[in-house]
Amino acid sequence: MSDFTHNFEADTGKILNIVINSLYSDRDIFLRELLSNASDAIHKRKFLGQTRPNILNAVDDEIQITVDAKKKTIEIIDTGIGFSETDLSETLGTIARSGTSSFIDELDSADNSHDAAKTLIGQFGVGFYSAFMVADRVVVTTRKADSNQSHIWESDGKSGYSISTNDTICEVGTSIKLYLRKDSKEYADTNKLKALVKKYSDHIVVPIKLQSQDGESEQANSARALWTRSSSEINEEDYTSFYKSNFGAFDDPYIIIHNKTEGSVDFTNLLFVPKTAPFDLFEPERKTKINLYINRVFISNDVDGIIPTWLRFVQGVLDTTSLDLNVSREMVQNSPVVKKISKYLTKRVLSELKKKLKKDADGYDTFWSQFGKVLKEGLYEDLENRGKIAEVIRVYSFKHDKLISLQDYLDGFIDGQDCIYYLTADTLKQATSSPHLEGFKAKGVDVLLMTDPIDAFWMTQMSSFKEKSFVSISRDKYDLSKLGDEEVKEEDDQPSNGVSLLIKECLVDVVEDVIPSQSLVDSPVRLVAGEGGLDFNLERILKAQNPDFESGKKVLEVNLNHDLIKKIPELSADLQKVMCRILFEQARILDGEMPSDVQQFSKDLTQITTQL
Repeated sequence: MSDFTHNFEADTGKILNIVINSLYSDRDIFLRELLSNASDAIHKRKFLGQTRPNILNAVDDEIQITVDAKKKTIEIIDTGIGFSETDLSETLGTIARSGTSSFIDELDSADNSHDAAKTLIGQFGVGFYSAFMVADRVVVTTRKADSNQSHIWESDGKSGYSISTNDTICEVGTSIKLYLRKDSKEYADTNKLKALVKKYSDHIVVPIKLQSQDGESEQANSARALWTRSSSEINEEDYTSFYKSNFGAFDDPYIIIHNKTEGSVDFTNLLFVPKTAPFDLFEPERKTKINLYINRVFISNDVDGIIPTWLRFVQGVLDTTSLDLNVSREMVQNSPVVKKISKYLTKRVLSELKKKLKKDADGYDTFWSQFGKVLKEGLYEDLENRGKIAEVIRVYSFKHDKLISLQDYLDGFIDGQDCIYYLTADTLKQATSSPHLEGFKAKGVDVLLMTDPIDAFWMTQMSSFKEKSFVSISRDKYDLSKLGDEEVKEEDDQPSNGVSLLIKECLVDVVEDVIPSQSLVDSPVRLVAGEGGLDFNLERILKAQNPDFESGKKVLEVNLNHDLIKKIPELSADLQKVMCRILFEQARILDGEMPSDVQQFSKDLTQITTQL
């Protein structure tokens, strides 16, 4: 194969500049990233060797770090799977292929580019390029397992990279040689590197050998999997270091779940619930991030079914002896063993979230702002765990003007209340100004304000919480007269029916019905769903998914005590129609809709203001 040189793409060059400059104060992580990559390469070779024994290493697997203090170089050598020429071009020649543009956009919009860079670098997995934080030249010499040809990849991290064929056949694996920058000479000190290995990579199960100043190698890490140790032996700093090193994280974990389970299924899990949402949390191709080991042999970090997709932000390790080492990935995903483990892990995560919510609601709300939308996917998708998920969700209370739990809402029921009332809207501002709330506010009844699009769906799927039904105050029928201690005043049906019929005659083409309202206090009208119909919010969501969706007619409720409604019978027939059309459009606007006929609405406003 011919040698070639390739320029970096514009976005790639910009990201490299971010890596090199924005993370300057955190550049110690370069060693963590390169050692993690080396460990992954060794695990991959061992895993593939289960079905291709010829690629297994004849000697013990290890990672070697060699330092030349005079030449100011660091070389990291692994006995892993290695790279082919194509691998080098596709893996080391391109950064964050699936999301480079999004990466750049997110960084540009951030208030603090340094903090944003710290978060985004970890999320996008560009760890190899952290080498350029300390090096102005990087040379990768590699030979892929089951190949007789080796290659050299070289770059200065600025202009581009070159790939050439190595005339000398090297051992299978990869060597990464860093030529340190002038301001990074301290990394040519073996004592400093030893401290960094201990801090960031002590848990890596592959021995990491560090060449000392006298030329001898000594093992710098314990090479013992953290999850195999008793939790009583591990402090919070060890857990945090493992979390950051293994998952490219820059935040501290919000929850750590480490335990060993024995019985019909034997497994150990070490799970981390992060504080900060990963950049690609809502990307369709995002997978769960649980590393599967079988008897401490790494199998895959891309196995579906270990944890449900609505917990895809959970990261960690699962190690089991209840699966065969040579089991295929497809068999793993459909294994009853994995299903049992998944069921346990899901319940355990929900249990820990419930504890956090009970202990520190304010801290939990910070977590909820990052991951609440994903958790609510489970309410829609997971019938088995729906009730437990509902116990850890946060909902916005109109009465308390803050997030509360569903149990908090139940605890706040007033006399006569036996339903959970809610209102869906596009925004919180729109919801709080809605006329639908007036009767509930007057009675002191709380209403949950739902502004996530998924809320409209999971509530219809769930229907109740702890045997208390969810009632949409813009769609479902309800009777406020039974709530509280107020006496219900009897109304004269004759004038009520007369005004209602008059308005219905004027709006016969646009509404299903016109009825007196039992809940309006300050507003003259409101629109509610007709029999079997949908409210405006749900219709907007469905129409966004299907432009051909046709909404149904609504029922107009009128406040017979409002001065404007009382004046309608006194108007001329022409102005009665004008006023009724204006009231209808007003109700639409308050529900977040545009007037059904903007030009007519404008004419009606002009006419009514000039003649009244």
